[in-house]
Amino acid sequence: MKVLDLFSGCGGFSYGFQEAGFDIVLGIDNVKVALDTFKYNHKDSEIFLKDLSCDVSIEEIVKYLDGRDGVDVIIAGPPCQGFSLTGSRDENDKRNKLFYSVFKIAQLLKVKPKAIIIENVPGLATLYGGKAKVEIEKKFEENGYIQNSTILFAPDFGVPQIRKRLFFVGLLHEYDAFEFPSKTLNKDSYISCEEAISDLPSLEDNLGAEVLEYDCGPLSKYQKLMRKDSKKIINHIATQHTALVKHVISLVPEGGNYKDLPKGVGESRKFNEAWTRYHSKKPSKTIDTGHRNHFHYKYNRVPTVRENARLQSFPDDFIFLGTKTEQYRQVGNAVPPLLGYHIAKKLKEVLL
Repeated sequence: MKVLDLFSGCGGFSYGFQEAGFDIVLGIDNVKVALDTFKYNHKDSEIFLKDLSCDVSIEEIVKYLDGRDGVDVIIAGPPCQGFSLTGSRDENDKRNKLFYSVFKIAQLLKVKPKAIIIENVPGLATLYGGKAKVEIEKKFEENGYIQNSTILFAPDFGVPQIRKRLFFVGLLHEYDAFEFPSKTLNKDSYISCEEAISDLPSLEDNLGAEVLEYDCGPLSKYQKLMRKDSKKIINHIATQHTALVKHVISLVPEGGNYKDLPKGVGESRKFNEAWTRYHSKKPSKTIDTGHRNHFHYKYNRVPTVRENARLQSFPDDFIFLGTKTEQYRQVGNAVPPLLGYHIAKKLKEVLL
């Protein structure tokens, strides 16, 4: 079954679908470096650098897909800054209306896709009185889809990270209503930071290199899964901190944050996520698009791109392109591939 990935970023969501046996036809985004990464990791897919708020772009996409007999599934993660708790939360932010382009493409295609999946932050459901959620549900109905929505908690599906995401899944009326996948883990068996990244080189004595060797075997079932097709470690380069920053990090206990620092220390950053050290026995905090606020559970540094990628459930053979700052942004913006995989598997049961 063929998939179109809109607002694809580096392709975490579609990589999960690819692993479940779907054919990713096309990835579309307006950030070139993210699309470069997408193409590198989706060898058989095409990429379009397009602004999806533009009708001309939508027409070009539809023409391309109609020439290839359309797609079976559209997946989309429209930008969430307008809905996010960390964003501006401006009701008139034009990014809040980008989901309309998903339905425009579905309407214009000669053959209507069997399924449409939209992913976003949980805040979309309640902010502005829930207007966006109601509008999305209305658009599904107008276009002939029965939709179901829910918030999924990433650790329930084997992702070693505290992350909640809202998913809408719409299916054409000829299919049974979509039921979301059941949890694969419970709270007592969540994958911890230690289980996710403890096998990666510590980088205590150096900053790493573009390509590194594994210096031990996998130490957990999750690490074995992440390493299954990889012989080398890429994107594992440490950030060079000043002696002062290292000292402040050293004062934060495992699982602690800025509230645990002595009075007068770390005053430049005092907000909920500031100076947060991961706990080795728990999933990580939500991976964001930066890399300054969270620290390794053991070492006095921020996690590397590869460590964040592991915590997002990207396997080690998924390579990120661009500058280190661009790589962190791509990882933080992505849907965890493992979450995408479980949704894709469930969708397959309905469509096949």
